[in-house]
Amino acid sequence: MTNLSVLYDAPGPRARRRNTLLAVLFVALLALGAWWVWRALDENGELESAKWTPFVNSQAWTTYILPGLQATLTAAALAMVIALPLGAILGIGRLSDHWWISKPCSVIVEFFRAIPVLLLMLFANEAYALWTNVDRADRPMYAVVTGLVLYNASVLAEVVKAGILSLPRGQRDAAQAIGMRKSQTMGYVLLPQAVTVMLPAIVSQLVVIVKDTALGGALLGYSELMRSVGLVSANYGNIIASFIVVALIYILVNFLITSFASWLEGKLRRGKRGTGKVLTTDPAGATPAAGVGAAPAADAGDAPKP
Repeated sequence: MTNLSVLYDAPGPRARRRNTLLAVLFVALLALGAWWVWRALDENGELESAKWTPFVNSQAWTTYILPGLQATLTAAALAMVIALPLGAILGIGRLSDHWWISKPCSVIVEFFRAIPVLLLMLFANEAYALWTNVDRADRPMYAVVTGLVLYNASVLAEVVKAGILSLPRGQRDAAQAIGMRKSQTMGYVLLPQAVTVMLPAIVSQLVVIVKDTALGGALLGYSELMRSVGLVSANYGNIIASFIVVALIYILVNFLITSFASWLEGKLRRGKRGTGKVLTTDPAGATPAAGVGAAPAADAGDAPKP
């Protein structure tokens, strides 16, 4: 069993008592805060059954919440599908040795990363109104997806660039030493290894995409999940309960995304895990067994003469 005390100084009696006291104090403060919130809601009548009954019936869900959830997932899915490959292209383009590829990619990334996503949505909405024939009812969704794609593709480009640069220099040198072209080195050596490094940051950005769809409902009138809070509370007079239910739905959706990404990351890491053995020996321990990198055994007649 590994002795973890070699990694850090084991806490002494005073440190253990202090840590226990701080843990108890934190739990007590957390319980006190939860009790205060519960009492404030109870005194204002927000915990009455009439406030929560609409979420037990199907009408509030089928009329307001589920259509809003569908609109949120639709915009988020479209933005993810477009932003992920676009961000990968921009990130790889920034690493190009050709200035006429790297410079434009850098300008695009820095420009759209510096603009707030809400401003990008507003600009996109006006652009669709002035220069396209997009239907007025569909324009908010197009504007939301466009703003999310432009901003998050720029952020993902930096994630891709950082993930590739984090790999050891020897990976690129080894690929070039065996005659692989730059495109082959990127596609077959660097990018597959960088995926597991980039995956946590990519998942965080996907969660941001789901949450940022609410900006479209705030100013553009897009009927997403957050906008359903106002519709439900206007009909049932339960704004606090509506906020709590919608917040739980956001937590559930983002938890599913994070759980799937964790499962995918573990699968990728297990798929790349090797045995750690380069050469093996025969039972006698004298010669390497035939395999990758193993030298053929020499015949007795081939031994060098003195």
